[in-house]
Amino acid sequence: MPQPTLRLQANARCCLHQAALLLAITGLLGASAVASSKMLMSWRRPEATVRKFHRVLALGLSGKPEVRADFEDALAAQLAETGVNAIPGNTILLRPDSTQLDLDYLKTQVRANQIDAVVVSRLIKVENNVTYIPGGTYVVPYPYYNTFYGYYGSVYGVVYAPDYLREEKKVRIETNLYSTASPEGELIWTGITDTVNPTNLHKAIKGLVKLVLKQMQSEGVL
Repeated sequence: MPQPTLRLQANARCCLHQAALLLAITGLLGASAVASSKMLMSWRRPEATVRKFHRVLALGLSGKPEVRADFEDALAAQLAETGVNAIPGNTILLRPDSTQLDLDYLKTQVRANQIDAVVVSRLIKVENNVTYIPGGTYVVPYPYYNTFYGYYGSVYGVVYAPDYLREEKKVRIETNLYSTASPEGELIWTGITDTVNPTNLHKAIKGLVKLVLKQMQSEGVL
C-alpha cells in the first residue's frame, strides 16, 4: 500500500507538470491574444442641438474596397439596432479603388437620399510592438523542503518556461458624427479608439463599432 508521503510527492510532481503545461500554453498564446477595443477619448459639441437622426450614412475611409465595405456594412447594421435608418456608404457612393469621392457628387447623394447625419471613420495609425519575454524557472513551494527526500521529490520536477516574443498590433481609429442640417455638415461628436491584435478583421470591426455607438448613445448624440 503506498505511503502517504509518497502519494503527496506524486501529487506534487503531477501539479508541477500541469503547471509547466499551463505556462507553455500561456506563452504560446501570448502572441495571438483576442482583439479588444477601448475608447481613448471622446468629445461632444456643447452647443450642438440634440435631435433624433432618422437617416444616417455609415462611411468608412479606406483605400481597400473590401475593408471599406465590411466596415460600412457592420456600422450600418449596428446603427440600425439603435432605431435609425442606416445606409452603408458602399450602396450609394460608387467610386473606383483607391480614389476619393468628388465632393459635389457626395453632396448630391446626401441630399438625394435625405441623409440627416453621417458617421465616418478613418484609420489614424498602426503600431507594431514586439516584447521579449525571458524564460524562467518556477518552483511550487511545498513543505517537503524540511527533509532531503521530500525536497528532492518536489524540486526534481521543476517548471521551466522558455523565452518567447510577444507581438502586439495596435490600430487607432477616429470616428466623427456630422449633422447635415448645416450646408457643410456640423461636427457633433468625435472619438478615438484603439484596437489591439485585430487578427480577425470582421470580428474586430464588429467590436469596434459596438463600442463607438455605445459611447455615442451614452453621451446623448445618437
